[in-house]
Formats: sequence, structure tokens, C-alpha cells
Amino acid sequence: MNKIREIALGIVTSIGGFLDVGAIATAAEAGSSFEFQLIWTIVLGTICVIALVEMSGRLAAVSKHTLADAVRERLGFNFFIFPLIAEVIVDFLVLGAEIGGVCIALQLVTGISFQWWALPVAFAIWLLLWKGTFSLIENGVSFLGLITLAFVVATFKLRPALPAVAEGLLPTIPQQDTAHYLFIAVSILGALISPYLFYFYSSGAVEDKWDRSHLGVNRAVAGLGMGFGSLVSLGVLIVAAQVLHPRGIQVDSYEQAALMLTQPFGYWGFVLFAASLGVACFGAALEVSLDTAYILAQAFGWNWGETLHPKEAARFSFVYTVFVFLASLLMVVGIDPLQLTLFSMALTAVILPLTIIPFLVLMNDREYVGDHCNGWISNSITIFTLVLTFVLAIVAIPLEVLGG
Repeated sequence: MNKIREIALGIVTSIGGFLDVGAIATAAEAGSSFEFQLIWTIVLGTICVIALVEMSGRLAAVSKHTLADAVRERLGFNFFIFPLIAEVIVDFLVLGAEIGGVCIALQLVTGISFQWWALPVAFAIWLLLWKGTFSLIENGVSFLGLITLAFVVATFKLRPALPAVAEGLLPTIPQQDTAHYLFIAVSILGALISPYLFYFYSSGAVEDKWDRSHLGVNRAVAGLGMGFGSLVSLGVLIVAAQVLHPRGIQVDSYEQAALMLTQPFGYWGFVLFAASLGVACFGAALEVSLDTAYILAQAFGWNWGETLHPKEAARFSFVYTVFVFLASLLMVVGIDPLQLTLFSMALTAVILPLTIIPFLVLMNDREYVGDHCNGWISNSITIFTLVLTFVLAIVAIPLEVLGG
């Protein structure tokens, strides 16, 4: 029964914690600009992320190593320094975008400019990290994130034409605005196959003291949790396609995106959008802050853990303190949160190969995973994802210039 409860809790928190500012922004932009044509990117990204999250958890459960620990130990610090620097830079920008998402949600509700909310939001994030526990952050905030299921409910209320939705499962290249289409496709994949997920998930598994008996839990949480969570992203895209696309509204700001839920829910749709954006981004900001502290502490051998008192892991706590407040300054100076989000997702795509390469080595190394090495299916998905991420890394910046 304990394992069943763990699976149920893990699935629920995965659904609630799946959506972040990147997933909301890219899916909304995709639906409003290209209707259902980019559904295939969400499906493809979900398959890849399920496989990689499962491997991250399996590595942690069997070897008692986090992904960052294992990469540094197996491939050496000289290799790890490159993905480390890249991940810290991207985490910083993504954290700024997540804080911006919370600030925009508060602006929508109060009318007070998002810039004024940046420091109070940063303080709230820091206070929860300083005083809270890993379970509170992982489960409590993610439970609140279930409000994002409003997009799924809205999809059923709007009753999209199923044949048109099904056509979106097949990749097609539009004759007009091709560069923008490809840029959004790259951004969606960058948002879904996000490196911080793998580092955070493996660190959380070690914090929760997973062992081999948790391998079934890990498979269920990775597969069902991430799979159901992706339905929320699909919901955002479909609702934007149904509500915004027919009106010729492209999502150039979150204020435009807020109109998505007003057709199926009326005034309360506006409130639901603001709440979904705020809660999802707040939860993701906590995870990204912890991820930065995790990988830096694990890279340099410091004490780490959200379960430890800040005095017991002083440098770990110092890292997330500094990063949260520095990232909030991106909003204080007035950087547009939506543009920062789309840029961050494209930049995430650039660094993905540095994160994926170690999976091929570690998940086939019996010193780490013993008899739980990758089979041919897992290795095939990893190789495919690696090739895909190399392509994304090559085209991301040119597409940012041409179509971003």
C-alpha cells in the first residue's frame, strides 16, 4: 500500500508540477499562430522526457548517485564543467522567466506592474526554500499546480474537431512563416526536454532515499506522471488554437494569452489563467532554484539537501539565495517575461546534447546501474534524442534570429 500511495502521490505531483512558464508560453504561441500543426512536437518531446526522467530515477535508485554526481565521477570534472556552466546560465535565465510569470499573474489580478512584484516574489520563493522541506516543495506546491488542469477541462468544453487535432500529430511545414514555425517547434522541445528536470529528479530521488525497491514507482511516476502532465500542455495549445487563432490573435504578451480561458469559463477563465500561470511558475521557480544549488554543490562536493538545516548546508543555501534575488533583477529592470521565456527555451535546446551524452555512458555502465542497464529500446530512444538535440542545438540560434 505504501508503494501505491507513493505512485499516486508521484503521479499527482508530476501532473501538477509539469507545466511551467516555458510550456505555457510555447504551447500558447503554437496554438495561436499555427492552430493544431505543432501538436507533434509536444508528443515527441513527451516521449523523450519520459524516457530520460525514468533513467534519471533509475540511476539514483540503483547507484545512490545523482545525475550530476555520476557525470562528475564517471566522466571527470573537466567534462562536467561544460554542462555545469551551461546549465547554470540557462537556469538563471529560466528562473528569471519563472519569476516573471508569477509577477505577470499578480499584475493581471491587481493591475500593478510586474516589475513591482519581482522582489516580493523572490522573497517568497527564498523564504519557502529556507524554511520549507523537500516534501513540501515537491508535493505541496505541485498539488496546487493541479489547477492547470483547467486547460484540459476547457479543451473538452470547446470540443475541437478530432480529425483536425489528429492531423497535428504528423509533422508538416507551412509555406508561410516557416522560420517562426520552426522556432516555436524548437522552443517547445527545449521547454519539454529541459535539463533541470533530470538533475532535479535524480537529486529528489536521493533526498527521498530511493533504492531498488522504488524502480516500479519510478517507472510509474515517469511514465504516467509526465504523460498525463503533457496533456496540460496539449490543453494549452488546443485552447489557444480554438479561442485565439480564429480571432487572429498571436500571443505576443501574457495579457493576450489570458483571453484563452474566458470563452469556455467566462470571467472566471481569466482568474483561472492567472492562478494557473502564477502557481505553475512559482512551483517551477522553486525547482529551478534548487536545481542550481544541487548541481553546484554536487560538482564541488559541498553538503547539500533541502532536508538539511541551512546551517548544515551553508554554501548550498547561499547559492539558491543569491540566484533567486539576482534572477528577480531581470524583472526589476523591465525585461519582457514572455520574450525572456522564448529565448530561454531556445537556449535550452542549444545545451541539450551536453546533458544527453552522459545518459548513454552511465545507463550502460554496470558499475552504476548493475543489471538495470538500458535495453535496446531505452538506448534507441536515447540515441534518437541525442541526434534530435544536436539538430536543435545547431538550428536554435539561427531560428531565434530569423523567426524568434
